[in-house]
Amino acid sequence: MKKILYLLPLLLYTFTLSQEPKENLKGIDEEINAIMKDYQAVGISIVIVKNDEVTYSKGYGYRDYENKLPVTPNTVFSIGSNTKSFTSALIGMLESEKKISIQDKPSRYIPYLTFSTDRMNNLITIEDLLEHRSGLGSIDGTYIFFPASKRIDLMQKLPFIKENGEPKNSWKYSNFGYLMLGAIAEQVNGKSWDDLIRQKIFVPLKMDHSSTSVDEMITQPDFSYPYGLYQKNIEKVLFQRPENDKPGAAVNSSAADLANWIRLWLNYGSFEKQELISKEYIKNAMSAKVMIDGAPPASPDAKNYLFGCGYGWLTQVFKGHYKVWHAGGVSGFNSNIFLFPAEKLGIAVLSNQQNSDISNTIANMISIRMLGLDHGKPYSYEKSISDIAKPHKRIRTAINEKKKPTHDLDLYCGEYFNKGYGTLTIVKEGNNLYVRFPTFKFLLMHRQYDLFASELTEEVPQQMNPDFDFNFTLDDKGDINGVTMDMHGGITFRKIK
Repeated sequence: MKKILYLLPLLLYTFTLSQEPKENLKGIDEEINAIMKDYQAVGISIVIVKNDEVTYSKGYGYRDYENKLPVTPNTVFSIGSNTKSFTSALIGMLESEKKISIQDKPSRYIPYLTFSTDRMNNLITIEDLLEHRSGLGSIDGTYIFFPASKRIDLMQKLPFIKENGEPKNSWKYSNFGYLMLGAIAEQVNGKSWDDLIRQKIFVPLKMDHSSTSVDEMITQPDFSYPYGLYQKNIEKVLFQRPENDKPGAAVNSSAADLANWIRLWLNYGSFEKQELISKEYIKNAMSAKVMIDGAPPASPDAKNYLFGCGYGWLTQVFKGHYKVWHAGGVSGFNSNIFLFPAEKLGIAVLSNQQNSDISNTIANMISIRMLGLDHGKPYSYEKSISDIAKPHKRIRTAINEKKKPTHDLDLYCGEYFNKGYGTLTIVKEGNNLYVRFPTFKFLLMHRQYDLFASELTEEVPQQMNPDFDFNFTLDDKGDINGVTMDMHGGITFRKIK
């Protein structure tokens, strides 16, 4: 999507339950408010942990923009992919309990699980899933467009899904890998991932405001709605409700709750003198087990280099300091959690503006202040904002008359099937074609000949780019026999009806 920069003012209301700021946080309110105005942000909640204590915690802006309800440190936000460190912790707990070994193959705990190649079956371990080294990469369309009634049922698709990278020897970020980890934890314990996260993490860490479902989140008295920008206007968007992919994206939490989560990691698995995860596992989880980019810094002034990955965390050198971090984005929300283990420093920034990098900008600014690297100067940053995806207000005629389809539109209609994904249906309504998935329906705008492109006809959660090409294929008789969707490098669905 096209990047758009905004420099518009926004009146910001702040709410705090914090102590007085330390010396290196003087003027932080003014700087955060200036950044929020620059981003035209709605709400932010932050917490800073130093030496096992909450140094600063505060809410800025609104959790409910329409009714001007303020953000507080207890306001619950969806934290997206920061959920992955929770699933990683769960795996670490299971290993400590001798229920699993991360050196085992996933098939030991999901017996019928097989991948598409013998090489993947022989090489991939649970540790590879934790480190995004399975080679699966991004295959999110399998559960976004074709969800299963149970998470475990998605495993039956794996024999028909090609890898996106070299197993063991490449790094390809994979939400599906964490979905698999959640399924393994469920199989071993006989309990749902949701129950395990609640019992093993939320309860002992006293994360009383945290949950794993939007329906539970919105029963809280202090939660945030999701927002985005469209043509310089703040708009409420739909909640994203992860189901199959909960182990990678479903945690909802507050800055106050995440303070205890940060304390657990900075104390290497212990919280209030109780060990919840082994020190060895935590150490490995926060290590650069896999090097994503080990190139030397481009200049002496480079602040980020040596990018790596552990178990549910990313790592890098940040201005000479070892940083463990992750970001998370779901519809209407964005979050960043930074850990500096050597300095016993942790920062969480939660935002209800998913289509920007404001949580990363503010987390970087706070990091530089807390590390004493700001030299009294405002933080300099490059801003990234994109418009939310919205349906067209009216349905347009979808045929390119100069390069017409090779067949009558009725002949494109029918069911199309792929074993690794599922069944999509092409239908004709009026003079246009539409593609129907189990979860979504798109208009197919004609580009040329047998090439169409999808467009939104109704509002959807901001969890994907809705623009896909659909290129219909012909058999040797010239009849339509399939359609290739430009997802995951091109997925072909064969016509079955």
